[in-house]
Amino acid sequence: MSNQPRILELRQALSRVIVGQDTLLDRLVIGLLADGHVLVEGLPGLAKTTAVKTLAAAIHGSFRRIQFTPDLLPGDLTGTDIYHEGQFEFIEGPLFHEIILADEINRAPAKVQAALLEAMQEHQITVGGVTRPLSPLFMVMATQNPLEQAGTYPLPEAQLDRFLLHVALDYPSDAEELEILRRDRALPAVAGRVPLMAVIDTATVLAAREEVRQVHVSDEVERYIVALVRATRAPGEWCADWARAVEVGASPRASLALLHASAAAAYLRGRDYVTPDDVRELAADCLRHRITLSLDARLQKLGRDAFIVGLLEAVPAP
Repeated sequence: MSNQPRILELRQALSRVIVGQDTLLDRLVIGLLADGHVLVEGLPGLAKTTAVKTLAAAIHGSFRRIQFTPDLLPGDLTGTDIYHEGQFEFIEGPLFHEIILADEINRAPAKVQAALLEAMQEHQITVGGVTRPLSPLFMVMATQNPLEQAGTYPLPEAQLDRFLLHVALDYPSDAEELEILRRDRALPAVAGRVPLMAVIDTATVLAAREEVRQVHVSDEVERYIVALVRATRAPGEWCADWARAVEVGASPRASLALLHASAAAAYLRGRDYVTPDDVRELAADCLRHRITLSLDARLQKLGRDAFIVGLLEAVPAP
C-alpha cells in the first residue's frame, strides 16, 4: 500500500475546497480507485459539478467537461471522420480524455446515451467501423438532476448499470452552509475558478488501483455480498410484506461493484482487508440504481433507499 498516503493527500486536498459533502468526496475517490464510473444526483446548487471539477483538477491528467443537452449528437462525444484533402481523417471527441465530467447527463437523448455506453463498459470507441482504445485511467463522473426537474429523462437501465456508484446528495448543515459563505468571500472573484493544483499524477492512480486489487476479501465477506444482492431479487425470503416489492433485482454486476467499491473503501482507510462494515457502507450507493421497485412497493410508499436499509437489517452480517 505504498501509494495510499498519496491518495489520502488527494482526499484531504478535496476537503480544503469542498465544504462538507464528505460522503460525496469519499465516493469520488473510491470510484477513482476502483476503476469505476460515478453518478451524482442532487438538486442544483449542491456542488455536484464543483466537486467533480475539483477532483479532476487534483489529478495531473487530461480532463474535459461535456454539457449534456437535448440537441447533443453522438459524434459530439466520440468524434467523427472528416473528409480532408482527398481522404477521411478522424477527429477525436472529448471522450478520448482521461477524466470526463458528464454534466446533467439525463438531459440528453437516447442516441447520445448509447454512444457513451461502449466507452463506459469497454473503454473503447467505435466510429466508422474502426475501434479505438481509451486511456487506462478513463473515468466518467456524471451529474444529474432529479427526474422531477423539467427537461430530464430517465437514463436507460443498461447505462445505469455501468455506473459503479450512484450517490444521492442532500442539503448541507447550517454550519457547513455558513462555512461555504465565508470561504466564498475569501476566494478571488474569478468565475468558475477551482483553487487547487494537481496533487497526484495518473501513474500514481493506476498504481493505487493495482494495490486495491490486492486488498484481501474473505470468503465470509464474499458470501455476505452475494446474499445482499440475491436478497434484492427475492426480498420475500427476508420480509413477507416485500414478496412482490421488486420488479427487477440487482444483477451480478452489482455484486462485482460492491466487491470492488468495498475494497477501495478499505484501502482508503488504510486497511488491506475488507470488513462487513465496508460492504454495508457502500451497499446503498452500489444498489440503488440497479433496483426497480414494483407498483406494490410504491403503493406501500417504499423507496429504494428504505428498501436497501431493510435488507441490511434483515440479512445477517458475518
